[in-house]
Amino acid sequence: MTIKHLTPEDLTVDMENQMVKLFKQLNPDLKLNPLVKIMEKEDQLSLVYCQEGDQIIGMASMVTYSVLSGSKGLVEDVVVDTAYRGQGLGRQLMEKLLQIAQEKGLTEVLLFTGNHRQSAIRLYTKLGFEKSQSGMYRIRFNQS
Repeated sequence: MTIKHLTPEDLTVDMENQMVKLFKQLNPDLKLNPLVKIMEKEDQLSLVYCQEGDQIIGMASMVTYSVLSGSKGLVEDVVVDTAYRGQGLGRQLMEKLLQIAQEKGLTEVLLFTGNHRQSAIRLYTKLGFEKSQSGMYRIRFNQS
């Protein structure tokens, strides 16, 4: 098994199809944006994945942005195939994203997870993440 940082040049239709299928394990109701389109914005998205042979068995992404308070990363869509969970792949994916964050000179990495995802919360805590006391609010727009 290898952990890799996806580049636009490496992306194939087969890889994208596998990632869409894997993502459905995380949230079957969400529609994914095409990876080719997302990765057009240079250096905004870091997507790492775990591959065994030709099969993608895990992935995680981090979007980066700069605001007045610093350069930040927001971790999204961390998922490991159900058949491979419990083997430390989520940790390896997150460690790779944190390495990328340090290389980019980010001042902070954020992530949000549901309270019901206890194994994910334990992982994030072991990696050094701390629960913030700030509340997050959101508004959703109907995208047709």
